[in-house]
Amino acid sequence: MGLSQGSTGEDVDSAARRAAEHLSRVQPLWSLAEKVAPAHTALVVVDVQNDFCSPDGMMSAEGLDVGSAVVTAERLEGFIGSARRAGVLVVFVRSVLSSEDNRYLSDVILEQATRRRAGSYTLRPVCVEDSFGGDYYGNVRPAPGDPVVTKHRYSAFLRTDLETVLRTAGIRTVVLAGVATNVCVETTARDAFMRDFYVVLCSDGTAAYSNTEHEATLTTIDHFFGQVASIAEITTAWDH
Repeated sequence: MGLSQGSTGEDVDSAARRAAEHLSRVQPLWSLAEKVAPAHTALVVVDVQNDFCSPDGMMSAEGLDVGSAVVTAERLEGFIGSARRAGVLVVFVRSVLSSEDNRYLSDVILEQATRRRAGSYTLRPVCVEDSFGGDYYGNVRPAPGDPVVTKHRYSAFLRTDLETVLRTAGIRTVVLAGVATNVCVETTARDAFMRDFYVVLCSDGTAAYSNTEHEATLTTIDHFFGQVASIAEITTAWDH
């Protein structure tokens, strides 16, 4: 079966690209290399914290398998190093959720947690400031000068300064890494796209607590919100 064609006889992809370039006031970034060019790219590392990654953390206490998160965090140490060497802005996002005076957990969150989270947020505090659970996991942690964004909901953009940090630095593309693929990473990816950032979701630099959930997010992002690429593909683009 041949490629479908537009009215001019050219293939639809070429016709659509010409139309996009005519319509857009800014030249679109077509290739992965163009999208992740270091001058306008930020690597956003989401929630690589003990409560989400460690065998002694909250997700493990809920009975979930954190094995993929552990392996992914090990990969991220080198990936972050590659970003720094290429001159890519590295932004760390962390969650702060439970507190003694409950500043952040609404009735909606607490109701959901009561039904579905096996004691987390209610009987078991989550990502407390200056606690083991809230600390970064392993060696995946900010260097001096890295922007650190603190969030209290799934999205790293909701009521935080992330967008200001990115716009000030002239960022057009966010490369997303961290956990969980289908929760905070996906929510952040959707919000980034809605704010007109190019989204590149790192397929082996993100992790969920089941492969089914991980793969479902990769499919959703690829279809509607951005591009999916591996660490090797992204770092190869940075090396050229």
